[in-house]
Formats: sequence, C-alpha cells, structure tokens
Amino acid sequence: MDTETIKNLIERGLPGAKVEVQGADGVHFEAVVIADAFAGRLPLARHRLVYAALGELMGGEIHALSLKTLTPQEVGNAESGIGERRSG
Repeated sequence: MDTETIKNLIERGLPGAKVEVQGADGVHFEAVVIADAFAGRLPLARHRLVYAALGELMGGEIHALSLKTLTPQEVGNAESGIGERRSG
C-alpha cells in the first residue's frame, strides 16, 4: 500500500477533503484529514468516516493508521490563535 492510494481513497470517500498521508514502511500510516463533513461530529465519528472510505483495507493492507481529523474552521482557528492561551 502507498500513501497516494490512501490519499485518493479518502478524498473519494470524503469529497472536498484535504488529505495528507505519510508512511514510509507501507503498512503504518499517519494522515491529516480536513473536511467539512467532520463539523459537529466527535473524533470517533470522524475516524469512522475515514475508515469507511478505506473499506476493507483497514486491518489488512493498512495495518495502522494514525488520524488527525479537523474541520476547515478548526484549522483556521488554530492558525489565527483563537482558543490559545496567551501569557502577557
């Protein structure tokens, strides 16, 4: 399995998602997925959406997948510092 295939499968399963996948050994991967579909969902529900996009590959060709799932708004908030504590 390769990172590009995983990226394409996630993007196909979550239209409009921005996806970055890393994994040098071909069985252990890390992905950052940014999608509007995650809005209002808890982390477990977000992960299930990604797993559904990958189907039977999870637990088979993909032995392990570490996920970071965000909405575009969450990414914007992190970049602007909203929600971060600042010391004076």
